[in-house]
Amino acid sequence: MKNIIKFMDGYKFMFITAILAIVIATLMQLATPIIIKYAVDTVIGHEDPGNLAFFQQWFGATITGVVLAFIITNLIRGIFLFIKGYFSNVAAEAIAKRMRDALYEHIQYMPFSYHTGRETGDLIQRCTSDVETVRRFLGVQVADLGRIVFMVVLSVAVMFSLSAKLTLYAVVLVPVLFLFSYIFFIKVQQNFTKSDEAEGRLTTVLQENLSGVRVVRAFGRERYEIDKFETVNSEYRDTTFKLIELLGVFWSSSEIMALIQSGIVLIVGSQMVMRDEVTLGTLIAFITYESMLLLPVKQSGRLLSELGKMTVAAKRIDEVLSQPVETEETDALKPAIKGGIRFENVSFAYENGKDVLKGLNFEVKAGQTLGILGATGSGKSTLVQLLQKLYDYSGEIYIDETPLSRIDRHWIRKHIGLIIQEPYLYAKNVKENIGITDPSYSFDAIRHAAERAAIHESIEGFKDGYETIIGEKGVSLSGGQKQRIAISRTIIDETKPILVFDDSLSAVDTETDQKIREALAARESEATTIMISHRLTTLAKADVIIVLDEGEILQMGTHETLIAEEGMYKHIWERQRAIA
Repeated sequence: MKNIIKFMDGYKFMFITAILAIVIATLMQLATPIIIKYAVDTVIGHEDPGNLAFFQQWFGATITGVVLAFIITNLIRGIFLFIKGYFSNVAAEAIAKRMRDALYEHIQYMPFSYHTGRETGDLIQRCTSDVETVRRFLGVQVADLGRIVFMVVLSVAVMFSLSAKLTLYAVVLVPVLFLFSYIFFIKVQQNFTKSDEAEGRLTTVLQENLSGVRVVRAFGRERYEIDKFETVNSEYRDTTFKLIELLGVFWSSSEIMALIQSGIVLIVGSQMVMRDEVTLGTLIAFITYESMLLLPVKQSGRLLSELGKMTVAAKRIDEVLSQPVETEETDALKPAIKGGIRFENVSFAYENGKDVLKGLNFEVKAGQTLGILGATGSGKSTLVQLLQKLYDYSGEIYIDETPLSRIDRHWIRKHIGLIIQEPYLYAKNVKENIGITDPSYSFDAIRHAAERAAIHESIEGFKDGYETIIGEKGVSLSGGQKQRIAISRTIIDETKPILVFDDSLSAVDTETDQKIREALAARESEATTIMISHRLTTLAKADVIIVLDEGEILQMGTHETLIAEEGMYKHIWERQRAIA
């Protein structure tokens, strides 16, 4: 709960005000049975008002006075209920905003390895549904907790002042109700955790399906996806239904106990009236107080269930916020980067212990092009991820003779332009997607980048040209068009000294591939370029080519030297030439 309390800084006064307001509203509510007692015993029964003489002085012994008292007390109660609702909800909304902002910011700086092992739908739920659960508790239940406490304490005190004997009968089942509410709280907490996790799995399946709708349609997997959704939806329904059953058992059982308790008061109270131990007005007031007492006792079960939900939600939120984020050493360097890269005995293994890269040694001078060839799983993309400091590694990587481990991670990432095989495009227009890294880019700069990426003519053919909305993740575009727009987005910044093409030309034809490489030729004389590709014509002009296999460098050299020696590169070259 420390994180929740931390988010309440600056709003605790509002919650205190809301609680004070609910106390005043509760006092006004407790005045109602006293007014009823006065009306029955004094106004109608003409009995001595006793300790309610002050009431007679203020409002008189008339029905009009009684009505006026009702109006005033309920008006005051309504005003303070409004104050309670306003302050508690304003504070709760502000705290929820803080929590969402904190979660979103924290997620941005969490290690890349965390994201690769988490379900997107589960993270989305923690940032939305779980935050909403906490907001609802702070906005409604916190003030209600104060109302329940004061209602129980004050109503018992007033009842005791009216008749100590009848009060004992009126509270005989209250401890049982409280115990029942506590047991219910434990059960609800367990079942809500299961329900919340099931909802997270449901959200994940839905998110994956909507994101991969093109793949689903392409392979005719609609029925499979429907069945998968029905499975997790049924699981969510079953776990939630158990929660609803539990709620139903609690409410029905507590209602029966409340009715029994009210029946005891009515029977014992009627006998006391007949024996002139209490007045009729006192019995009516007692019955009213009894309902006021039992309602918050029953609501304590609902409050505890909401508390259970909130604690589960708060724990899930805290699980994210307690995850470590990427941190920089205080003496991290921000050197001028020209683009020279050197790997010295670099090795890397994921948490499962499997070696992905094994003792890599190679060098690329600033302005040169490095080509990387290798089978799927050989470590090509991992090599680039190490260059971006997404993972820790053994050995050392040097950037212009400066150890990468000493360089500020955000600084090095700012100097690397990365285009991946499956680029992420936003549900904006083409112009906004190309210039998204800096809104100040002129249209001429955007168009020039599109021309160099060989996508300008395709864009001009769109219905609205550069203003065409491309849909979420570029769903309305072909694979090659998405890749070229992503290339445009990266090369528009001509100051990046290192460019990485992670198999990002795989979806374009050979002719377009050549056009892009020719357009980048002038840029390549300034920037160090890393080309990862299975197409050897793409790698042929590279200054250095390395062939990876199971994390090790099998071959290294220029295109000419590699096709002149026996090995994987020559074998692939001959096969690709034969197919062409």
